[in-house]
Amino acid sequence: MIRQIIYLLLAFILSAVLGKIIIPILKKLKVGQSERLDGPRAHLKKQGTPTMGGIIMIISMIIIIGIYVILTKDIENIRPVLAIAVASIGFGIVGFIDDFKKVVLKNTEGLNPKLKMLGLLVISTIYTFYLIKYVGIGTDIVIPIINYNLNLPILLYIPFTILVMLSSTNAVNLTDGVDGLAGSVCAIMITAISIIAIKLGYESISIFGSIVVGACLGFLIYNFYKAKVIMGDTGSLLLGGVIASMTIYMKLPLILLIIAIIPILETISDILQVIHFRRTGKRLFRMAPLHHHFELSGWRENKVVAVFSLITLIASTIAIVII
Repeated sequence: MIRQIIYLLLAFILSAVLGKIIIPILKKLKVGQSERLDGPRAHLKKQGTPTMGGIIMIISMIIIIGIYVILTKDIENIRPVLAIAVASIGFGIVGFIDDFKKVVLKNTEGLNPKLKMLGLLVISTIYTFYLIKYVGIGTDIVIPIINYNLNLPILLYIPFTILVMLSSTNAVNLTDGVDGLAGSVCAIMITAISIIAIKLGYESISIFGSIVVGACLGFLIYNFYKAKVIMGDTGSLLLGGVIASMTIYMKLPLILLIIAIIPILETISDILQVIHFRRTGKRLFRMAPLHHHFELSGWRENKVVAVFSLITLIASTIAIVII
């Protein structure tokens, strides 16, 4: 546990320092956020806030993981960390390309949705095949609460894990709409997953999780209301990838049904809004995703973050207990 805390603190300090360096650079480059005109009016004042802040977390992760790899001689401990890190950062790079097109190249549509999904699909597929062929983790998954190992046919396991990764990245992406929300919720989720990793004996994966949590907390110093920087797709796809990659490696993707309750509700609210509007021409929620509904109901951003984080903490605690 001491090693996890040390790596968390190192990542936190580095991320906090990098924020001081990178945010002014993003300002000079005029890499500013573009707000939806049909979104909450209060968000219009965020126009121009530096985005692509997820690169702060990515750089922090790369450096601290590099230190971990140098200090760790056992290849069996290095392998899962590198596999999860490469997949997660790969998702972050897809998000970076999308952000870059939007804010640097001034292409308001960003990366073509089909190309974006293709990029996420390719990374998910490569990661899944790597785990099966080179790591040999098998095709079984653990059913929480009853702790039963369900062995899936490979033709079912592959699309299932790919679906988990695509769903996780997109769900966190939808959650990122209020200052500090995605970062806070993900920090709690990844902390819970790391604690579960310790319980199950995945020490190296718990260290990886600690590094990500530290980088995320350092970033949150600048991302809490009123945000000095926004993570953008660079950060949200990165964190979604971390959550999916860690749980899949530990055969626990189904635990996300508990831990990831907020991103799941955000996604469901968005889907229901679209379906209901197409059928009736009326909105089911004041605005989707769900956090915007509460904003337009009178909640301040800080309250949304506090309540959603508390729900995540309770759900994560339950998940830790039942594993």
